[in-house]
Amino acid sequence: MDAYDEEPEARIGPDGPAGARRAGGPGTPGEDTRGPGTEDTGGDGAAEPTPRTGLAALSPRYRLVAGGALAVVAAVAAVHLGMVFLSLAPANTVSKRHAKAVEGWAYPEFEQNWKLFAPNPLQQNVAVQVRAQVRGGDGEVRTTGWTDLSAEDGAAIDGNLLPSHTQQNELRRAWDFLNTTHGTDNRPVGVRGALSEQYVRRIVVLRLRRDEGLDRAGTIERVQVRSRTVNVPPPEWSREKVSTDPAYRVLPWWTVTGDETEAGAR
Repeated sequence: MDAYDEEPEARIGPDGPAGARRAGGPGTPGEDTRGPGTEDTGGDGAAEPTPRTGLAALSPRYRLVAGGALAVVAAVAAVHLGMVFLSLAPANTVSKRHAKAVEGWAYPEFEQNWKLFAPNPLQQNVAVQVRAQVRGGDGEVRTTGWTDLSAEDGAAIDGNLLPSHTQQNELRRAWDFLNTTHGTDNRPVGVRGALSEQYVRRIVVLRLRRDEGLDRAGTIERVQVRSRTVNVPPPEWSREKVSTDPAYRVLPWWTVTGDETEAGAR
């Protein structure tokens, strides 16, 4: 008998005489060679394709047309937003250079009566200054130097985490009130003009007595107020040219009445 003949009792597997065949192998009869989760898809075994949606469902020609239309819409929207932004934003280098194009696009269809960020952002440093004529105990009248009240408020605010409303707004709002109620000749316009003068006069008398101690030097008879305005210089990258020379607006001398002196003393 041949030594390689198998006996009926011999085991089939890697330890048996056959040795080369393994259980579950492709040559093992009666074993299912499909992996777990494999489904029977029919005779040909091919899965049905997933239907396309959106632009993918279009032919290449129509896909190109739809893509071009979307690009045009996006470009027009970007231009429109940019033009509206420049028309509403404060005046700047770009809006000044392209003013005609911006106005031609925005007006009148997209005109707005408000501005972006701030109605009229301040581009100037305005300081309110005052001097007084004081009559001393000997009857002599002397004129003080100019006192920069805005600089005093700025020094009080600088580094202060909780500055008072008075330090921030009292003098500034009073000066704005006076500017809007006076003409170019520094004369009051209407009743509100006279009221604004009285308001500013009371503030400066109070400040002179409190900060300068003029109540100890004598009696304040007259005061004169002026503003010093300097344009904020543009950034280095801007081509805009502005003068940084100070401009003064000097108001006439005001006579201090008795009730204003007493209010300042209190």
